Amino acid sequence: MIISRSPLRITLGGGGTDLPSYYLEHGGFLIAAAIDKYVYITLHETFVSDLIVKYARSERVPSADKLAHPIIREAFDLLGLVGNGMELSSMADIPAGTGLGSSGSFTTALLTALHCYLGKPILPVEIAEQACHIEIDRLNEPIGKQDQYIAAVGGINCFYFTEEGKVDIVPLQIASGDFFDLEDNLMMFFTGFSRRASSILAEQDQGTKSGESSMIENLNFVKELGFRSKKALEEGNIEGFGELMHEHWCHKKERSGAMSNLEIDRWYEIAMNNGAIGGKLVGAGGGGFLLFLANDKKALRNAMTSEGLEEVRFRLGAEGTKIVNSGS
Repeated sequence: MIISRSPLRITLGGGGTDLPSYYLEHGGFLIAAAIDKYVYITLHETFVSDLIVKYARSERVPSADKLAHPIIREAFDLLGLVGNGMELSSMADIPAGTGLGSSGSFTTALLTALHCYLGKPILPVEIAEQACHIEIDRLNEPIGKQDQYIAAVGGINCFYFTEEGKVDIVPLQIASGDFFDLEDNLMMFFTGFSRRASSILAEQDQGTKSGESSMIENLNFVKELGFRSKKALEEGNIEGFGELMHEHWCHKKERSGAMSNLEIDRWYEIAMNNGAIGGKLVGAGGGGFLLFLANDKKALRNAMTSEGLEEVRFRLGAEGTKIVNSGS
Protein backbone atom coordinates (compact mmCIF):
# COMPACT_ATOMS: atom_id res chain seq x y z
CA MET A 1 0.00 0.00 0.00
CA ILE A 2 1.21 3.48 -0.90
CA ILE A 3 0.44 6.23 1.62
CA SER A 4 1.17 9.90 0.93
CA ARG A 5 0.47 12.96 3.02
CA SER A 6 0.44 16.71 2.48
CA PRO A 7 0.30 19.41 5.16
CA LEU A 8 -2.41 22.00 5.51
CA ARG A 9 -1.37 25.65 5.76
CA ILE A 10 -1.96 29.08 7.22
CA THR A 11 -1.18 32.36 5.46
CA LEU A 12 0.88 34.90 7.40
CA GLY A 13 0.63 37.83 4.99
CA GLY A 14 -0.26 38.85 1.45
CA GLY A 15 -3.07 36.34 0.96
CA GLY A 16 -5.11 36.79 -2.20
CA THR A 17 -2.25 38.11 -4.36
CA ASP A 18 -1.48 34.61 -5.66
CA LEU A 19 -4.36 34.52 -8.15
CA PRO A 20 -3.12 34.64 -11.77
CA SER A 21 -5.65 37.38 -12.58
CA TYR A 22 -3.73 39.63 -10.18
CA TYR A 23 -0.09 38.59 -10.23
CA LEU A 24 0.25 38.30 -14.03
CA GLU A 25 -0.42 42.04 -14.14
CA HIS A 26 0.95 43.29 -10.84
CA GLY A 27 3.13 40.57 -9.31
CA GLY A 28 2.12 38.83 -6.09
CA PHE A 29 3.72 38.13 -2.74
CA LEU A 30 2.68 36.20 0.35
CA ILE A 31 4.03 34.29 3.32
CA ALA A 32 2.62 30.84 4.04
CA ALA A 33 3.41 28.21 6.65
CA ALA A 34 2.72 24.49 6.54
CA ILE A 35 1.22 23.16 9.76
CA ASP A 36 1.24 19.70 11.34
CA LYS A 37 -2.29 18.83 10.18
CA TYR A 38 -2.45 16.66 7.08
CA VAL A 39 -4.39 15.22 4.16
CA TYR A 40 -3.62 11.54 3.47
CA ILE A 41 -4.02 9.45 0.33
CA THR A 42 -3.83 5.64 0.32
CA LEU A 43 -3.47 3.66 -2.88
CA HIS A 44 -3.25 -0.08 -3.50
CA GLU A 45 -4.03 -2.72 -6.08
CA THR A 46 -7.09 -4.96 -5.82
CA PHE A 47 -8.36 -8.19 -7.41
CA VAL A 48 -11.24 -6.48 -9.21
CA SER A 49 -11.08 -4.71 -12.56
CA ASP A 50 -12.87 -1.53 -11.45
CA LEU A 51 -11.40 1.59 -9.92
CA ILE A 52 -12.66 2.12 -6.37
CA VAL A 53 -12.41 5.61 -4.88
CA LYS A 54 -13.40 6.62 -1.35
CA TYR A 55 -13.56 10.18 -0.06
CA ALA A 56 -16.67 11.91 1.40
CA ARG A 57 -18.56 9.47 -0.83
CA SER A 58 -17.62 6.25 -2.61
CA GLU A 59 -17.33 5.58 -6.33
CA ARG A 60 -16.75 2.35 -8.24
CA VAL A 61 -16.21 2.88 -11.95
CA PRO A 62 -14.72 0.90 -14.87
CA SER A 63 -12.13 3.60 -15.56
CA ALA A 64 -10.96 6.91 -14.11
CA ASP A 65 -12.58 9.02 -16.83
CA LYS A 66 -15.97 7.98 -15.42
CA LEU A 67 -15.25 9.45 -11.98
CA ALA A 68 -17.44 12.25 -10.64
CA HIS A 69 -14.58 13.56 -8.46
CA PRO A 70 -13.00 16.16 -10.75
CA ILE A 71 -9.50 16.35 -9.23
CA ILE A 72 -9.00 12.58 -9.10
CA ARG A 73 -10.37 12.20 -12.62
CA GLU A 74 -8.03 14.88 -14.00
CA ALA A 75 -4.98 13.58 -12.09
CA PHE A 76 -5.41 10.10 -13.54
CA ASP A 77 -5.84 11.56 -17.01
CA LEU A 78 -2.79 13.83 -16.66
CA LEU A 79 -0.58 10.86 -15.76
CA GLY A 80 -2.13 8.53 -18.32
CA LEU A 81 -3.64 6.14 -15.79
CA VAL A 82 -6.88 4.22 -16.41
CA GLY A 83 -7.16 3.03 -12.81
CA ASN A 84 -8.17 -0.60 -13.38
CA GLY A 85 -7.65 -2.78 -10.34
CA MET A 86 -6.87 0.12 -8.03
CA GLU A 87 -8.42 1.41 -4.81
CA LEU A 88 -7.78 4.96 -3.64
CA SER A 89 -9.01 6.66 -0.49
CA SER A 90 -8.47 9.95 1.27
CA MET A 91 -8.72 11.18 4.83
CA ALA A 92 -7.78 14.39 6.62
CA ASP A 93 -7.03 15.67 10.11
CA ILE A 94 -9.36 18.64 9.47
CA PRO A 95 -12.36 18.68 7.11
CA ALA A 96 -12.42 20.53 3.79
CA GLY A 97 -13.91 23.98 3.42
CA THR A 98 -12.27 25.41 6.53
CA GLY A 99 -9.69 27.74 4.98
CA LEU A 100 -6.54 25.67 5.47
CA GLY A 101 -5.88 24.88 1.82
CA SER A 102 -7.21 21.33 1.86
CA SER A 103 -7.86 21.19 -1.89
CA GLY A 104 -4.23 21.97 -2.71
CA SER A 105 -3.06 19.51 -0.08
CA PHE A 106 -5.36 16.83 -1.45
CA THR A 107 -4.14 17.35 -5.02
CA THR A 108 -0.44 17.31 -4.13
CA ALA A 109 -0.86 14.20 -1.96
CA LEU A 110 -2.80 12.48 -4.75
CA LEU A 111 -0.20 13.29 -7.42
CA THR A 112 2.63 12.19 -5.14
CA ALA A 113 0.95 8.82 -4.55
CA LEU A 114 0.30 8.32 -8.26
CA HIS A 115 3.87 9.18 -9.21
CA CYS A 116 5.10 6.71 -6.60
CA TYR A 117 2.80 4.06 -8.09
CA LEU A 118 4.32 4.73 -11.51
CA GLY A 119 7.83 4.59 -10.07
CA LYS A 120 8.48 8.14 -11.27
CA PRO A 121 9.09 10.43 -8.27
CA ILE A 122 9.38 14.12 -9.15
CA LEU A 123 10.48 17.29 -7.38
CA PRO A 124 8.10 19.09 -4.99
CA VAL A 125 7.90 22.18 -7.21
CA GLU A 126 6.90 19.96 -10.14
CA ILE A 127 4.16 18.40 -8.02
CA ALA A 128 2.99 21.91 -7.11
CA GLU A 129 2.85 22.98 -10.76
CA GLN A 130 0.98 19.85 -11.79
CA ALA A 131 -1.54 20.45 -8.98
CA CYS A 132 -1.99 24.07 -10.11
CA HIS A 133 -2.42 22.90 -13.69
CA ILE A 134 -5.21 20.53 -12.66
CA GLU A 135 -7.12 22.98 -10.48
CA ILE A 136 -6.57 26.24 -12.36
CA ASP A 137 -6.09 25.24 -16.02
CA ARG A 138 -8.08 22.02 -16.35
CA LEU A 139 -10.88 22.69 -13.87
CA ASN A 140 -10.96 26.49 -14.24
CA GLU A 141 -11.14 27.08 -10.49
CA PRO A 142 -10.69 30.81 -9.64
CA ILE A 143 -7.99 30.06 -7.09
CA GLY A 144 -4.35 30.93 -6.46
CA LYS A 145 -1.16 28.91 -6.27
CA GLN A 146 -0.11 29.21 -2.63
CA ASP A 147 -1.93 26.12 -1.36
CA GLN A 148 -0.33 23.75 -3.84
CA TYR A 149 3.15 25.21 -3.36
CA ILE A 150 3.22 25.34 0.44
CA ALA A 151 1.73 21.83 0.61
CA ALA A 152 4.40 20.52 -1.75
CA VAL A 153 7.46 22.22 -0.23
CA GLY A 154 6.44 22.66 3.43
CA GLY A 155 8.18 24.96 5.90
CA ILE A 156 7.56 28.70 6.22
CA ASN A 157 8.19 30.45 2.94
CA CYS A 158 7.86 33.71 1.09
CA PHE A 159 6.35 33.21 -2.35
CA TYR A 160 6.92 35.71 -5.14
CA PHE A 161 4.48 35.34 -8.03
CA THR A 162 5.98 37.05 -11.06
CA GLU A 163 4.31 38.75 -14.01
CA GLU A 164 5.99 36.11 -16.20
CA GLY A 165 4.09 33.36 -14.37
CA LYS A 166 7.00 32.05 -12.29
CA VAL A 167 6.84 31.22 -8.59
CA ASP A 168 9.99 32.04 -6.63
CA ILE A 169 10.33 30.49 -3.17
CA VAL A 170 12.45 32.07 -0.44
CA PRO A 171 12.43 30.69 3.14
CA LEU A 172 11.37 33.21 5.77
CA GLN A 173 14.52 34.29 7.62
CA ILE A 174 13.17 34.18 11.16
CA ALA A 175 15.42 33.55 14.16
CA SER A 176 14.71 30.37 16.11
CA GLY A 177 13.70 32.22 19.27
CA ASP A 178 11.32 34.46 17.35
CA PHE A 179 9.94 31.41 15.53
CA PHE A 180 9.05 29.78 18.84
CA ASP A 181 7.48 33.02 20.13
CA LEU A 182 5.36 33.21 17.00
CA GLU A 183 4.36 29.55 17.15
CA ASP A 184 3.57 29.67 20.86
CA ASN A 185 1.32 32.70 20.57
CA LEU A 186 -0.67 31.84 17.43
CA MET A 187 -4.06 30.39 18.35
CA MET A 188 -6.71 28.98 16.02
CA PHE A 189 -10.42 28.46 16.68
CA PHE A 190 -13.03 26.77 14.50
CA THR A 191 -16.04 28.97 13.73
CA GLY A 192 -18.29 26.03 12.88
CA PHE A 193 -18.88 27.46 9.39
CA SER A 194 -17.48 25.83 6.28
CA ARG A 195 -17.56 27.18 2.74
CA ARG A 196 -16.22 26.74 -0.79
CA ALA A 197 -13.30 29.10 -1.31
CA SER A 198 -14.00 29.36 -5.02
CA SER A 199 -17.33 31.13 -4.48
CA ILE A 200 -15.57 34.00 -2.66
CA LEU A 201 -12.42 34.00 -4.78
CA ALA A 202 -14.52 34.15 -7.96
CA GLU A 203 -15.71 37.62 -6.92
CA GLN A 204 -12.11 38.76 -6.42
CA ASP A 205 -11.01 37.11 -9.66
CA GLN A 206 -13.74 38.77 -11.69
CA GLY A 207 -13.09 42.17 -10.13
CA THR A 208 -9.39 41.94 -10.95
CA LYS A 209 -9.96 40.74 -14.51
CA SER A 210 -12.36 43.60 -15.17
CA GLY A 211 -9.84 46.15 -13.90
CA GLU A 212 -11.97 47.18 -10.92
CA SER A 213 -9.81 49.85 -9.29
CA SER A 214 -11.01 49.26 -5.73
CA MET A 215 -10.18 45.55 -5.93
CA ILE A 216 -6.74 46.12 -7.41
CA GLU A 217 -5.94 48.86 -4.90
CA ASN A 218 -7.03 46.57 -2.08
CA LEU A 219 -4.79 43.74 -3.31
CA ASN A 220 -1.89 46.16 -3.83
CA PHE A 221 -2.24 47.25 -0.22
CA VAL A 222 -2.53 43.65 1.03
CA LYS A 223 0.66 42.78 -0.89
CA GLU A 224 2.42 45.69 0.80
CA LEU A 225 1.15 44.40 4.15
CA GLY A 226 2.73 41.06 3.22
CA PHE A 227 6.12 42.72 2.77
CA ARG A 228 5.67 44.60 6.05
CA SER A 229 4.77 41.31 7.77
CA LYS A 230 7.94 39.72 6.39
CA LYS A 231 10.01 42.61 7.75
CA ALA A 232 8.35 42.44 11.18
CA LEU A 233 8.86 38.67 11.49
CA GLU A 234 12.45 38.73 10.31
CA GLU A 235 13.25 41.57 12.72
CA GLY A 236 11.66 39.68 15.61
CA ASN A 237 8.80 42.16 16.02
CA ILE A 238 6.16 39.54 16.74
CA GLU A 239 3.75 41.99 18.36
CA GLY A 240 4.03 44.26 15.33
CA PHE A 241 3.21 41.30 13.14
CA GLY A 242 0.03 40.75 15.18
CA GLU A 243 -1.00 44.36 14.60
CA LEU A 244 -0.47 43.84 10.87
CA MET A 245 -2.75 40.79 11.01
CA HIS A 246 -5.51 43.06 12.29
CA GLU A 247 -4.86 45.64 9.58
CA HIS A 248 -4.89 42.86 6.97
CA TRP A 249 -8.24 41.52 8.21
CA CYS A 250 -9.84 44.96 8.05
CA HIS A 251 -8.83 45.30 4.39
CA LYS A 252 -9.56 41.70 3.52
CA LYS A 253 -13.20 42.15 4.55
CA GLU A 254 -13.54 44.99 2.03
CA ARG A 255 -12.96 42.60 -0.91
CA SER A 256 -16.28 40.78 -0.52
CA GLY A 257 -19.47 41.01 1.49
CA ALA A 258 -19.25 37.24 1.93
CA MET A 259 -15.85 37.48 3.62
CA SER A 260 -17.36 37.68 7.12
CA ASN A 261 -20.72 37.82 8.89
CA LEU A 262 -22.17 39.35 12.03
CA GLU A 263 -21.32 36.33 14.18
CA ILE A 264 -17.71 36.17 13.01
CA ASP A 265 -17.34 39.94 13.51
CA ARG A 266 -18.72 39.57 17.03
CA TRP A 267 -16.28 36.77 17.88
CA TYR A 268 -13.43 38.79 16.45
CA GLU A 269 -14.32 41.78 18.61
CA ILE A 270 -14.54 39.56 21.70
CA ALA A 271 -11.10 38.16 20.91
CA MET A 272 -9.59 41.63 20.48
CA ASN A 273 -10.98 42.58 23.90
CA ASN A 274 -9.65 39.40 25.51
CA GLY A 275 -5.99 38.92 24.76
CA ALA A 276 -5.67 39.05 20.95
CA ILE A 277 -3.27 41.53 19.31
CA GLY A 278 -4.66 40.81 15.86
CA GLY A 279 -6.22 38.08 13.80
CA LYS A 280 -8.16 37.07 10.72
CA LEU A 281 -10.12 34.29 9.11
CA VAL A 282 -7.68 31.88 7.49
CA GLY A 283 -8.14 31.32 3.77
CA ALA A 284 -10.62 32.95 1.43
CA GLY A 285 -13.01 33.90 4.24
CA GLY A 286 -16.66 33.22 4.97
CA GLY A 287 -15.97 30.60 7.63
CA GLY A 288 -13.41 28.07 8.73
CA PHE A 289 -10.84 29.08 11.32
CA LEU A 290 -10.16 32.32 13.15
CA LEU A 291 -6.41 32.73 13.66
CA PHE A 292 -5.11 35.12 16.31
CA LEU A 293 -1.80 36.29 17.69
CA ALA A 294 -2.28 36.51 21.45
CA ASN A 295 -0.57 38.43 24.23
CA ASP A 296 -2.80 36.71 26.81
CA LYS A 297 -3.42 33.14 25.69
CA LYS A 298 -5.44 32.15 28.74
CA ALA A 299 -7.86 35.07 28.42
CA LEU A 300 -8.28 34.48 24.68
CA ARG A 301 -8.81 30.74 25.11
CA ASN A 302 -11.41 31.28 27.84
CA ALA A 303 -13.26 33.91 25.79
CA MET A 304 -13.42 31.82 22.63
CA THR A 305 -14.29 28.52 24.29
CA SER A 306 -17.03 30.25 26.28
CA GLU A 307 -18.48 31.22 22.88
CA GLY A 308 -18.44 27.57 21.84
CA LEU A 309 -15.47 27.83 19.47
CA GLU A 310 -13.15 24.82 19.54
CA GLU A 311 -9.41 25.50 19.67
CA VAL A 312 -7.17 23.51 17.35
CA ARG A 313 -3.56 23.46 18.46
CA PHE A 314 -0.87 23.18 15.80
CA ARG A 315 2.82 23.55 15.04
CA LEU A 316 4.43 25.52 12.23
CA GLY A 317 6.86 24.53 9.51
CA ALA A 318 5.72 20.99 8.80
CA GLU A 319 7.35 18.89 6.10
CA GLY A 320 5.99 19.13 2.59
CA THR A 321 4.24 16.41 0.62
CA LYS A 322 5.88 13.03 1.13
CA ILE A 323 5.42 9.30 0.83
CA VAL A 324 5.05 7.78 4.29
CA ASN A 325 4.70 4.21 3.01
CA SER A 326 5.85 3.07 -0.42
CA GLY A 327 4.28 -0.38 -0.35
CA SER A 328 7.62 -2.16 -0.45
